Amino acid sequence: MKIIAFQGEHGAYSESAAIEYFGSQIETLPCESFEAVFDAVEQKIADQGIIPIENSLAGSVHQNYDLLLSRSLHIIGEYHLRIQHCLIGWPNADIKRLRKVISHPQALAQCRETLKRLGIPSTEPVYDTAGAVRLLLNQADPAVAAIASRRAAEVYNMSILAEGIEDHSANFTRFLILSREAIDPPLNQAKTSIVFTLINRPGALFRALAVFALREIDLAKIESRPVFGRPGEYLFYVDFFGSTANKVVERALDNLNEFATMLRILGCYPFHPLPLS
Repeated sequence: MKIIAFQGEHGAYSESAAIEYFGSQIETLPCESFEAVFDAVEQKIADQGIIPIENSLAGSVHQNYDLLLSRSLHIIGEYHLRIQHCLIGWPNADIKRLRKVISHPQALAQCRETLKRLGIPSTEPVYDTAGAVRLLLNQADPAVAAIASRRAAEVYNMSILAEGIEDHSANFTRFLILSREAIDPPLNQAKTSIVFTLINRPGALFRALAVFALREIDLAKIESRPVFGRPGEYLFYVDFFGSTANKVVERALDNLNEFATMLRILGCYPFHPLPLS
């Protein structure tokens, strides 16, 4: 049975994404942190790992971009999970009497306006959505609730006080699948993720992106991150549609490598279309 590492407790959205992506015939391995997910795969404790990389409401998970660069794992897949948040509490809890809601910072950000509308006075970030529900078991305080999935409420036998509390229904998280070995996806289904650095001079980024535009390679995303210890310099993470086995893509990357000060392919993998609803 394949072992898949994820960050959080049982019932976390990452675990749900793993089950939807791989199927139910897997063993999931909870990890305390994203670093621990990478550790589990690199040390062969888990076969593969799954991490969130961006949410359609709250934006990118920058820590995981940094880990993709600093670690040796390959991206071999992606999956978009529809996120439906629930307000979870004790059976006798009353929403009007809640004084605090706890959850992962991303979940709190995705429900910010709804929590204001409900009149909940304070929030507290914790390490995981499902972990927030688990913490409720230790507090035994009906004035404290958590934001997590329906599955988390079922795992910890807690009550759902409200469903669909995310600020917008188009709430999706994109997850990446990590492995020790790279793969070669079908040419017509491939997406590639790279990271590169450039000399900081006028037109450098324009020139870098032009290697794709001139060859009509469709860019899916670009993300910049500061280079640690080098103020004013940036890493550029780019996702584009196409395989590194494609000659056009190969020439584009060769062209980019002529003037990029660093270029690394993070993975070439089958893309997963974003669901319409």
